[in-house]
Amino acid sequence: MDFISEIWNRAKKLNKRVVLPETSDTRTLKAAELITKSRLAKVILVGNKSDIENKAKEASADLSNIEIISPTDSPKLDEYSKTYTGKMRKKTLREEEAKNILTSELHTFGALMVDAGDADGLIMGAINTTAETIRTAIRCIGLAPDVPLISSFFMMLLQNREFGEDGILFFADCGVVPNPTPEELASIAISTSDSFRKLTFSEPRVAMLSFSTKGSANHPEIDKVISATNLVKSKKPDLLIDGELQVDAAIVPSVSKKKAPDSPLEGEANILIFPDLNSGNISYKLTQRLAGAKAYGPIFQGTARPINDLSRGCSVEDIVNVAAITAIQAG
Repeated sequence: MDFISEIWNRAKKLNKRVVLPETSDTRTLKAAELITKSRLAKVILVGNKSDIENKAKEASADLSNIEIISPTDSPKLDEYSKTYTGKMRKKTLREEEAKNILTSELHTFGALMVDAGDADGLIMGAINTTAETIRTAIRCIGLAPDVPLISSFFMMLLQNREFGEDGILFFADCGVVPNPTPEELASIAISTSDSFRKLTFSEPRVAMLSFSTKGSANHPEIDKVISATNLVKSKKPDLLIDGELQVDAAIVPSVSKKKAPDSPLEGEANILIFPDLNSGNISYKLTQRLAGAKAYGPIFQGTARPINDLSRGCSVEDIVNVAAITAIQAG
């Protein structure tokens, strides 16, 4: 059984409720049908019911047994508007203005459903940008306790199973934090190790990447990685982590023996933490395109409740798989 099949099987057992608010997009509606028929989660669509049903008919998407909630007609509109006004109090937002936002921004209404516990997770990004997804998460859901920032990871499934955890590597952060401080980089490493445990049931082996291995070069950017590594070690002494490491020393045992003979990772890292968004984003795309790896993400982490982003070029299959991951995050 492959890893995504395992994710599906685990999601099916949880019976979680996932909100899909981008209902003007036919990919969302087709994904809703597949998620429901596969029993990965209970789907909640947000929007005008007749508009959604007409769009579904055009797309030949079967929405029977799928809940559709119109913010305008929802008995929870007043409650959510008050909640949103409270969250936006620094902007002196009035409740009537909040209602207008919630009835026009379907993703905001959906995120407040998750915040209230009326749904377990939300997926967006087929229409909206990553920046909008992040804003929605911060405004409506907020951060998990003791987590200072939202970050993300990509789940990379490699054809060559010699690398990572039987071909599974987590890359972070490749989608959210442009130039993390040492403290932020440490938080990303800790959050990603927690995500790895939850999704794979395996122990994380974290490599803090750099263009230097154990002092082979000197630069402030290397110092940042070293500081972040030391912070993680002080906060999570039981976590298997090492840095600074070049990527070959992190994932190739024979290279590790030469470049970092004392590394506890021994060239078998299953999590790669990149020093900045440039290197992370470039690396995941190169791995996807040149090595034929499957890339799932960016999967958000650090929010109080699950909210996940999609590429605007996503496929129906992408939405379905992220829904399964979201269900597990909620579980």
